[in-house]
This record gives sequence, C-alpha cells and structure tokens, in this order.
Amino acid sequence: MTAAYDNANIFAKILRGELPCEKVYDDEHVLAFMDIMPRADGHVLVIPKTPARNILDIDAAHLSQMMPSLQTVARAVKTGMQAEGLTLQQFTESAGGQVVFHLHFHILPRWEGVKLRPHTGDMEKPERLKDHAAKIRAAF
Repeated sequence: MTAAYDNANIFAKILRGELPCEKVYDDEHVLAFMDIMPRADGHVLVIPKTPARNILDIDAAHLSQMMPSLQTVARAVKTGMQAEGLTLQQFTESAGGQVVFHLHFHILPRWEGVKLRPHTGDMEKPERLKDHAAKIRAAF
C-alpha cells in the first residue's frame, strides 16, 4: 500500500508559492523548473499541479493531461541547451529512488561523451540556474 500524499512536501510548497523556484514553464496542468541539484546543465523538473505522490496514484486523466506539456518542455530543454539528446527519469517510492514524494519527471539534456554528474546534494549557483532557464525559456 502506498502512503498518503503529504501536502508539506517541497514541491507542494513550490506550487503554493511558499518556496521559490526558477520557472521555465507554467500552464494549467504542470509547472516546470530548474533542479537546484542538477545532474546535467539544464536539468529540469516537471510536476503536475494536481496532488499526486507518484505515477502509481495519479489519476490517469491527470497523467494524460500532463504528457503534452512534458513533451513541450522536453523539446525546449533540448533546443535551448543545444543538447544532442535527453534522458527522462521518473522515480517511484524510496526503493525506486524517489526522494520528494510529489510526482515529478526529470528532463536531463545529454551530449555525447558527457556523463551525468552524481547526485551529491550540492546546490547549483542561482545565477547558473537563471542562465540555463533563460536559454530554455527562449526555446518555447
């Protein structure tokens, strides 16, 4: 059995405007913003605006509504970061690698021969996130 959704999670707070983020995209279904601990330059998170702990408990209609937005953001990340490819990740539950228990998709720009950085917990400099976000926003 899956645990209940926790309205105090960090992404719920971002959605309510209680915590800041570097936004790249915002529509009726999703919010996309820069990951503050990026594993690649231009690493973006896409979250649904509906409360959902993970992919197993989101209503199928809400999941299908967010997919076109996810695709739109992925295209902008690839173009804006001049990436050669993308890695999309979604982790479910602790055993699956989920750390924040609000459904989210990682969009990681990729280049040949450039490995993903390890998840060290180190936060990126805000000005670097702003620079990457500006490149991505310009690609919409």
